[in-house]
Amino acid sequence: MVRNISLAAMLMLACAGTAAAHAQSMPGPDATEVAKTPLRDLNIDGRDIPEVLITAARAPYAIPAGGNCKAIVNDIAALDTVLGADYDIANEDGNDRFSEGRIGQSVVGSILPFRGILREVTGAASNDRALRAAYTAGMVRRSYLKGLGLGKRCAYPARPKVTGNSAK
Repeated sequence: MVRNISLAAMLMLACAGTAAAHAQSMPGPDATEVAKTPLRDLNIDGRDIPEVLITAARAPYAIPAGGNCKAIVNDIAALDTVLGADYDIANEDGNDRFSEGRIGQSVVGSILPFRGILREVTGAASNDRALRAAYTAGMVRRSYLKGLGLGKRCAYPARPKVTGNSAK
């Protein structure tokens, strides 16, 4: 048991790595999230869904208030603060599958016996599914907004960023 906790502590320290712009559906866990894993498994410290994602889940294809390029930029910026970098500006090459945070969370989570059953009984698994669905809705909303901006001939960031591999 002490060995598991020591290993978990070392992995939590490793979680404080660099924060490069990576496109992702949900942010990876940091040291704080790893430490909260047992509380999340028991549904004592659940994660709240950000309001911008709740709005996106309710109406992912709604035209922003005003419907102009500035409104699109504002809505995209609000989503970017929660979702992180979009694929058009991310530095990710798709080959980085190693995540210190996910490994640390797995190690800390392995301390609890019957974790999967416990998460279902406490409602923690349901909360995580709702959070993942909200992040997916946020990504769909941001993509829709960028497509809408492209159709309106808005400048970036109200449209996808043009890169060497993109068509204009």
